Amino acid sequence: MSATAGHFAEPRARPGGGAPFVAVAGLSARILAQSAAHAGYQVAALDLFGDRDTRLYSKLWIDIGDIGAHGLSIDRGKLRAALERVARLPRLLGFVTGSGLEPHIDFLQNAALLPRLIGNDADATAAVRDPRRFFALLDELGIAHPDVAFERPERLDGWLRKLSDGCGGTHIRAAVNADADSSCYFQRISPGLSMSALFLAARREASIVGYAEQLCVASGALPYVHVGSLGPIDLPARVTEQIGFAVRSIASRANLRGLHSLDFLLDGDDVSVLEVNARPSSTMALYERASRDAWPRGLLAAHIDACVRDRLPAPRANAPMSAPTNMPMNAPSCRVAQQVVFAPEAFTATRRFSDALYVDPVCHDIPNAGTRIEAGQPVCTVLVTGDSRAALQRELQRHTQRLLQRIETCQEPSHESVDSHG
Repeated sequence: MSATAGHFAEPRARPGGGAPFVAVAGLSARILAQSAAHAGYQVAALDLFGDRDTRLYSKLWIDIGDIGAHGLSIDRGKLRAALERVARLPRLLGFVTGSGLEPHIDFLQNAALLPRLIGNDADATAAVRDPRRFFALLDELGIAHPDVAFERPERLDGWLRKLSDGCGGTHIRAAVNADADSSCYFQRISPGLSMSALFLAARREASIVGYAEQLCVASGALPYVHVGSLGPIDLPARVTEQIGFAVRSIASRANLRGLHSLDFLLDGDDVSVLEVNARPSSTMALYERASRDAWPRGLLAAHIDACVRDRLPAPRANAPMSAPTNMPMNAPSCRVAQQVVFAPEAFTATRRFSDALYVDPVCHDIPNAGTRIEAGQPVCTVLVTGDSRAALQRELQRHTQRLLQRIETCQEPSHESVDSHG
């Protein structure tokens, strides 16, 4: 799951050569590319890594990364050039944004010569991503949220500083350790388990796909780095009623379209809304795996239907038309957890390491042989299934340890040439 030399994936002969193209873009585009390919689309993937499985699902991969001293981010110049290139693809429907595009969303919605953005328009995006507008809307609707401030609080203890265009927890710092600028706001630290609700919106209506627990860790000065998720989670009716009201009300007032995730804190039966991510979330992988029959064409296809055709999926099987929208659309067949594994120290992925992960069914976002992965950067994503939260956590820990042991073997002297197998 780390960057590699080269800019374009080799075209792959796949069924449906005459199918429309869809472009997917983000820090990592594998989940979106996989879902789009499953739906029968031809895929152009734009991300930082060009991982082996991302390329497997894509006809074309283009590097849009800026990997420098300040970490992993998207280079706007590369992004523009990539989108102008894919705009010339035959039968292109448009492009879908994933995580990491938040700082560029105004540019993507307004720049000329770019393909159609399959998502929210500028006003709908601002309604949920502009903190002043969003929290004012929550107050107007009577939806609970942690206290927020747009000026530096006099006492910083107990407050977080958040950037309005951040993602993955990398935009959150303790207020006492952070500078303030015009792009930030402050939020009081509140109790509760970090959760999310994935939902589809169209026609000022919304349907909840499912609920998941967010997995976060502290990393240096970052107290809440998102590393994965676990779900679908069953929640009491008194909780889902609150979430359902929030989702329906926000989607209606903001006129949202497509897949979104509502992040919230759950403290007992009390729900406190944190934010809405106005794009498909990585949690879609949980629901596609846990409810395969419910999404025969995948959730990216449902996102496109909602955005392009203004259409929501039919009610879940055996559910009356009047079923409340706070209930998930389909019952899962299993529980799923996914977690990113980060490199404990710098190493170079050998051919043997890459091949071992490529054939391992729990590993995704597989780095190419020869990729240099620095300490703290993502190596790959582990996805496991189980019948309980405890079982999922055990499986995540077991497979993470296996991966760390494999990483250690990459540090051992070897006469193997990186290019010896291909």
